[in-house]
Amino acid sequence: MNISMLAAMALSAIGVGGVAYVFLYPILSGANRVEKRQKALVGGPDRRERGVATVNRRDQVAQSLRDLELREKARTKINIETRIGQAGLVWSRRKFFVVSAVSGAALGIALLIVSASPPTALAGLVIGGLGLPRWVLGFLKKRRINKYLHELPNAIDVIVRGIRSGLPLGDCLRIVASEGQEPVRSEFQRIIEQQALGITISDAVGTLYERLPVPESNFFAIVIGIQAKAGGNLSETLANLSRVLRERKKMKGKIQAMSMEAKSSAGIIGALPFIVGTMTYVSSPSYIELLWLTNIGKLMLIASAFWMVLGCLVMKKMINFDF
Repeated sequence: MNISMLAAMALSAIGVGGVAYVFLYPILSGANRVEKRQKALVGGPDRRERGVATVNRRDQVAQSLRDLELREKARTKINIETRIGQAGLVWSRRKFFVVSAVSGAALGIALLIVSASPPTALAGLVIGGLGLPRWVLGFLKKRRINKYLHELPNAIDVIVRGIRSGLPLGDCLRIVASEGQEPVRSEFQRIIEQQALGITISDAVGTLYERLPVPESNFFAIVIGIQAKAGGNLSETLANLSRVLRERKKMKGKIQAMSMEAKSSAGIIGALPFIVGTMTYVSSPSYIELLWLTNIGKLMLIASAFWMVLGCLVMKKMINFDF
């Protein structure tokens, strides 16, 4: 075998190796798979158009969320009219102040008659005029919100069934406004009235959070706002929202059940000083009368009341949960 034959065989081997490298290396290294994946991600003109549409939809959703966030920040300052509306009352500002003045005067006069002490009567005047009416508004607001949270998933289910049967969203809202339970019925009636005045459905639903400031109202407003601007399957989205609201309600009930033991313990601890004081007064009045007949006793009562209130607030913070 001469040198020319060895050179020819070497060149042939190199040529076969080069051909094999060109055709087999992309398959073995996965380069073809990478290229196919890139083409699948980038795609042709239709795929690019769909990608642009997806980006536009995301931009619209992000803009809707920013608008709702700005609107919520603008509603942070709550005036007395808003508080009255959240409590479900139809009072005016003047009527509220008149009722507050009457309640303060009544409580002050009652304490003055009972205790014959002007400072105590002044404290009753302040509590009855400023604290008691606002506490009543808070109590009515909480009770109204609980009823609203109980009924809202049912109202959303009605809207979902109506949309799936072919009814437009406005007609579904009218059904809830005419056949729903309070306070959902009255709130949806306001939405229908605002829509009749020319306000869009998304803006009208967005005002629901002002009257019922709970996350569920904000969720519902976000869903309607995004659907109005970006489109989508509204019935499926609302069905998911209804399921989420029911799960939140179930979780809230579970947390309340698990925290009832701590709440009962806190109630017993908070009531124990009053129970012991009453029993001591019944058994030996002269022994405990020193607390309000002497100056040292009065100072001890004031200090005890301060620490009692502080302890109750700490216990309330520990056993209450935000949902």
